[in-house]
Amino acid sequence: MTEPPLAPAERFRAMGTDVEVLAVGADGDAMATLRSLAVDALERREARWSRFRPTSELCRLNDTPGVPVVVSSDTFAVIARAVEAWRETGGRYDPTVLAALRAAGYDRDFDAVARTGTDVHEPAPVPVPGCADIELDSLVSAVRLPPGVALDLGGIGKGSAADAVSAELLDAAVPGVRGVLVNLGGDLRARGEAPVPHGWVVEVDDPLGTGRTGLLAFVEGAIATSTKLRRAWTRGERSLHHLIDPRTGEPAESGLASVTVVAGEAWRAEVLAKAAFVGGRDDGARLVEAAGATGLLVTDDGEVVELPGLAAFRP
Repeated sequence: MTEPPLAPAERFRAMGTDVEVLAVGADGDAMATLRSLAVDALERREARWSRFRPTSELCRLNDTPGVPVVVSSDTFAVIARAVEAWRETGGRYDPTVLAALRAAGYDRDFDAVARTGTDVHEPAPVPVPGCADIELDSLVSAVRLPPGVALDLGGIGKGSAADAVSAELLDAAVPGVRGVLVNLGGDLRARGEAPVPHGWVVEVDDPLGTGRTGLLAFVEGAIATSTKLRRAWTRGERSLHHLIDPRTGEPAESGLASVTVVAGEAWRAEVLAKAAFVGGRDDGARLVEAAGATGLLVTDDGEVVELPGLAAFRP
């Protein structure tokens, strides 16, 4: 029996990025329902996690250092994951880079960030404090940030949202829908059934146009990519990007152009991709493998490094 073709994807903007929703077994009406559900689900999370909305839980937390702040359970879960990831990656992933991001020029929604600037003075590096003194109280979902510490949940927030929204869409039991894929700005999460015979087939981000990153196919799980060539800008003669190296407080210069990670959850794939990018080719590869994930790294000179296990995801 031949699987009917997928209905056209639903596409829209949310959380400062492009969103794509696909589904197995959905007709046009079902896709419209999925779109509505996804829009609402993402808006709820953006309203809580955005660093650009003064009324968000994240802004309230960042603006209230030194005292415990009670947040919603899903906000607490994302922050707890971020602190856990900081420890597991030896600080290569660090959610406390917010001041450094702002100093580098990413101080507003990226759509509004000037891509070029005439300032001849290089942005001064800002120390990244780390998560050691963040206090988490799971009993009441309270977080205490020490003075001088502020969080950015951009990447891990998008990964967590892809994980959660894909589950909500499948759990909604929309007639005909047997599987879903949510693509949130390059953070992909698939659940349920996948298209036959190869599963969900996606083109790996190829920021340098090498032509060698190829395709990946998967049934359930997640893929995330971190690259310095997408959210990038210049100030004077200096090229800058959003991937901060916590060791220097400046945009990372690790010899890599991008990292793509395949993992079970989108938030974890996102964290590993960012940490591996900061770590560089060898350290980054070891970090991804040690976490039980796989993927590929693209170096600045266009070399594509495939990690053990990736062949299983080649269609």
